[in-house]
Amino acid sequence: MIQFDTPALVPADPDANATDLLVDRVAATPDSVLFSLPTADGGWSPVTTREFYDQVIALAKGLVAAGIQPGDKIGLMCKTRYEWTLIDFATWFAGAVLVPIYETNSPSQVKWNLSDSGAVSVILETPDHFARFDEVHPELPAIRNVWQIDLGDLDKLATAGTGVADEEIERRRNLAVGSDIATLIYTSGSTGKPKGCVLTHSNFVELCRNSAVALKEVVSEPGASTLLFITTAHIFARFIAVLAVHAGVRVGHQPDTKQLLPSLGSFKPTFLLAVPRVFEKVYNVSEQKAEAGGKGKIFRAAAETAVAYSMAKEAGSVPFGLKVKFAVLDRLVLSKLRAAMGGNVKYAVSGSAPLGPRLGHFYHALGITILEGYGLTETTAPATVNLATKSKIGSVGPALPGVSVRIADDGEIEVKGINVFKEYWKNPEATAETFDGEWFKTGDLGSFDSDGFLSITGRKKEIIVTAGGKNVSPAALEDPIRANPLVGQVVVVGDKKPFISALITLDPEMLPVWLNNNHEDAGMSLEEATINAAVLAEVQRAIDAANENVSRAESIRKFTILATELTEASGHLTPKLSIKRNVILEDFSGQIESMYSGAPATEGHSIVH
Repeated sequence: MIQFDTPALVPADPDANATDLLVDRVAATPDSVLFSLPTADGGWSPVTTREFYDQVIALAKGLVAAGIQPGDKIGLMCKTRYEWTLIDFATWFAGAVLVPIYETNSPSQVKWNLSDSGAVSVILETPDHFARFDEVHPELPAIRNVWQIDLGDLDKLATAGTGVADEEIERRRNLAVGSDIATLIYTSGSTGKPKGCVLTHSNFVELCRNSAVALKEVVSEPGASTLLFITTAHIFARFIAVLAVHAGVRVGHQPDTKQLLPSLGSFKPTFLLAVPRVFEKVYNVSEQKAEAGGKGKIFRAAAETAVAYSMAKEAGSVPFGLKVKFAVLDRLVLSKLRAAMGGNVKYAVSGSAPLGPRLGHFYHALGITILEGYGLTETTAPATVNLATKSKIGSVGPALPGVSVRIADDGEIEVKGINVFKEYWKNPEATAETFDGEWFKTGDLGSFDSDGFLSITGRKKEIIVTAGGKNVSPAALEDPIRANPLVGQVVVVGDKKPFISALITLDPEMLPVWLNNNHEDAGMSLEEATINAAVLAEVQRAIDAANENVSRAESIRKFTILATELTEASGHLTPKLSIKRNVILEDFSGQIESMYSGAPATEGHSIVH
């Protein structure tokens, strides 16, 4: 059992709750810009800390006037936008508890979150969200109020609450202590029915206060700003949104990833929060754009040089020739990519899946330090994170202040500390199963280096054991293959089978660009592409490269390209874009079995079945 503990940097305050984070921010910098709202002409309109606070109080009064009682649960289905955080704080000021619903959830998932939590009201954003809720509304008798953001219901609520006294809001906001429930977040359901995680006020307060000190170069520098685009219904972005209020970070929102680059250009954030897929996409789009303009070769040379430069820098000395080569290619190629991201990005916090050293070094050479972190809903997002002053590419960093991490004898990562959730809602069996005393058993496998930097090696439940008894971690193969611009998703299979195989999907956005750049018909369908010789050869190349990192017994010997996408809508991905392995194995069992029927795998390379 190996254990690393990082002591808390801020004394705990068991009486504090999440509303104190905003009250303290208003007292410190009432006139600073806390949010920027997008305007019709592509600009940004400022909202000061005091203006945000006043809007929070007005909405909290509206909730009280509508009959919301302390402890009541309110469902919220809304994409990433300013109103999300406004509702979050207003709910806390009214003494109530928010239950986020992913904007991609199906009617049955909406019903489960609202019925299991006992929600009495729901706030929806769009007519589409309303339609999904309305389908199951008759089966939700406890829901008394239904509000729609796009119908102006938040303004109507604020107007209706003008008669509620300030003293009542002050009384209600002070009811909760640190150990009380702050929110109920349902897991994404990648391993069965979603479970409600009870996160407390202390989870948010202590984690925000300690993280703001640990990450002061990122969030506490004057002028710190971020553009949020990943879903705030997920704990990762939600925690950063609350941390931003505590630390006084200026926040903008852009839920449409197709508009991400223009928004980055106008907002000019100093740090970003993203999942690895976003960093892969930015790189792949840039590479294919360069290819289309006849500059693919120079882009790849710049990327290779950037990775070599970053690795040499990390090792302690950069040879003169490499320095000169990098300076030239940086000016010609890489500076354009920096400018496309707004020009001011110094840090990027990455989570939910491994980024891979290649991309880590590439962005590092651009002047962007990617701080990979690790955590789950049950750990209020981060348990470990690389720090601006102390980071190692390829690791997920040391334990955050106030957090302890240990590796059990079987390799499982266990966490205890200020960030660990209280329990699973109305599910004592699952709670008992997941705790060893105070230690939360994550289900993930990992290892430490001598400095206490954690690396994730796989998921305990996802380890594949071949018929020959070889243990294989799918992530080690999937992550490098997914980095290929053509590949959408990869699912490695082979449990109790004679060898390892993979299901592959193509990225529909990148496919026509890649086809065009490789002198193929850019208009071909997804189905045609799955049997196209050039496409098959490119996927084979990606698989061969991944196979070089593992032993022969762990290598992929066959693969099948599916003529479909794996998406949230199809039920195959979680909202943070992780694959729902059990669902995929079931839905594509025919294609998997066909890879194992007939002739044995050929030696040393994959064949398409």
